[in-house]
Amino acid sequence: MDNSTAVDHRRSRPRVGHIQFLNCLPLYWGLARTGALLDFELSKDTPERLSEQLVRGDLDIAPVTLVEFLRNADDLVAFPDLAVGCDGPVMSCVIVSQVPLAQLDRARVALGSTSRTSVRLAQLLLAEQYGVQPDYYTCPPDLGVMMQEAEAAVLIGDAALRAALHDAPRLGLQVHDLGQMWKDWTGLPFVFAVWAARKDYLAREPDVVKKVHEAFLTSRDLSLEEVGKVAKQAARWEVFDAELLERYFTTLDFRFGAEQLAGVREFARRTGPTTGFPADVTVELLG
Repeated sequence: MDNSTAVDHRRSRPRVGHIQFLNCLPLYWGLARTGALLDFELSKDTPERLSEQLVRGDLDIAPVTLVEFLRNADDLVAFPDLAVGCDGPVMSCVIVSQVPLAQLDRARVALGSTSRTSVRLAQLLLAEQYGVQPDYYTCPPDLGVMMQEAEAAVLIGDAALRAALHDAPRLGLQVHDLGQMWKDWTGLPFVFAVWAARKDYLAREPDVVKKVHEAFLTSRDLSLEEVGKVAKQAARWEVFDAELLERYFTTLDFRFGAEQLAGVREFARRTGPTTGFPADVTVELLG
């Protein structure tokens, strides 16, 4: 009898996703410190793949890019007060360009990522703010190669940080921060990814979902309290020094409250009909 109980307990461990980018490190760093990691079956992957796994039902709880969340809002419930976003610059979602952005009409623009949220934001800003419709194509995020074939490139995550901080200045390229561009345009924060649980899993395991949410909030708060330590540890494995990583971690906005929700609604209103979700899509938050 005891054996079957143990097996059931193992089976009910939530399958939780983890983005392999530096921007999510502060949300996961504290999990190891608090021991909460032992309670999860953790899967590391790219934002796109994790989003797909959550939508398919291969994960129970995961970060999901904003566009994929909005497309699948009927099946998902978002964790309040937990996201990866910015209120101004984001540093890791950028357009790197050889020419002013207003000159990109019909020019080739390389998309160094399949992250639909960042790509959609870049397309929206270029179309609405600069009145340009570039010729977009997808390719690996190698700035040197991109700049041989394109006038500009959209980069996200660690590749964007490397490009913006190291490669672009060396190559004499302009760097435009998508978070800052959105803020200047709308006055609102931007959310790139939210944490969400599948509604069917929440119905089965409401207490587990609540505990996972609390574990992530605790982890985030602990990481930001000890952000110097997190940055120092990360710098051992990265091309960036601890000082820069600390600036990056404190530039990012990990909250998901009323202002962030307003930013999400504004993005949905402007992009929904052309991106696969209603302009007035309902964002359900974990109660």
